[in-house]
Amino acid sequence: MSPDDSADLLWEIPTPIGIRVRLTATAWRTIETIKHPVMAGRQQDVAAALRGPAQIRRSRVAEDVYLFYGGERPGRWLCVVVKVVDGYGFVITCYLTDAIKIGAPVWTR
Repeated sequence: MSPDDSADLLWEIPTPIGIRVRLTATAWRTIETIKHPVMAGRQQDVAAALRGPAQIRRSRVAEDVYLFYGGERPGRWLCVVVKVVDGYGFVITCYLTDAIKIGAPVWTR
C-alpha cells in the first residue's frame, strides 16, 4: 500500500515517536486468520499499544522495523511490529509475548 492509497485503510494512529502507523484491512485479515488468530477482535488493543506503549524498541534485524510493547498484564505484553516505509509506519504483525525482545530502546514510558 502506498501512503496515498487509502481504500484498504482501517486506521492511522499517531505514536509517541512521531511516526503515524497505518493498519490495512488486508494486513489485519492476515494477522487474525493466519499469523496470530488469538489477536482476532483486538484491533483496539493494537491501536492502544501504538498510542501509549510501555516501551518501543528498534528491531535488531532491520533498522526500519520497530516493536511497540503495550502492557497486557504483569509479565505479559502485546507486541505490535511496525515497518516504516516512506515516512509511514505499517503494522506487519502483532502478538502476545512474555518477554521484550532484544533491540535498541527508542522510547520508554
